[in-house]
Amino acid sequence: MRINRIGVVGAGTMGNGIAQVFAQAGYDVRLVDAAAGALDRARATIEKSLGKLVGKGRLSGTERDEALGRLSTGTNLDALADVEYVVEAIIEHADAKREIFARLDQLTRPDVVLSSNTSSISITSLGAATNRPDRVLGMHFMNPVPLMSLVELIRGQATSAQTMMTATELCIRLNKTAVEAADYPGFIANRVLMPMINEAIFAVMEGVGTPEAVDTVMKLGMNHPMGPLTLADFIGLDVCLAIMNVLHEGLGDPKYRPCPLLRRMVAAGQLGRKSGQGFYRY
Repeated sequence: MRINRIGVVGAGTMGNGIAQVFAQAGYDVRLVDAAAGALDRARATIEKSLGKLVGKGRLSGTERDEALGRLSTGTNLDALADVEYVVEAIIEHADAKREIFARLDQLTRPDVVLSSNTSSISITSLGAATNRPDRVLGMHFMNPVPLMSLVELIRGQATSAQTMMTATELCIRLNKTAVEAADYPGFIANRVLMPMINEAIFAVMEGVGTPEAVDTVMKLGMNHPMGPLTLADFIGLDVCLAIMNVLHEGLGDPKYRPCPLLRRMVAAGQLGRKSGQGFYRY
């Protein structure tokens, strides 16, 4: 099936980035969010992002205008009734995602692939909420979506080879690199990344080093472009905690226990960049 119309559910940081890259690649995109304000912010963010690309000479003014013309927004999920591929990018909460997948299953044609941008939640579980588990997969984009080339494709227990191929071909059209991961908690990216961030937080809590010291060691000693605590602030400490909880509960190994300092900071509303305070002030 030729895919031309893409549905994106969720207009937050990841959702608006996903909508942008599909619109840039020539797809008609319908971005849906329950909050009208989120849609307004998403369109403004996309316009600003495309404007930067024009300023850097990576996109022409005409291409920017055409991409924006291919993007429509709305608060009603029914607008996705005739799309040909869906990417869900709502909050990282398993029950909320399963509810959305059940609704999308009833709303869209049976042959439409339903994908999730989840960074850690079981794809098999999401597929089980539908009558088409063979057409459900994970499509985990990296943040910021317009700049990062990797997309982690997660095969659930019932995901078909054809569904994986469809997603891989979309990644090629988006000029992204697809890497397949099995349906284990955290997949590949967060199975490796989050324990490193968690251990960096333990190092701060135990007085091994300040946040600045830990980040400097990882940047200058390990050649990381960004220190783990700066990265945690960028991701959101609440998101880091949610993923660590998924790893701990899903794998049952105490090495994935979230650091108590991480729990305290989230409880205090110190979530990183988005709250103005995390391991650093913004």
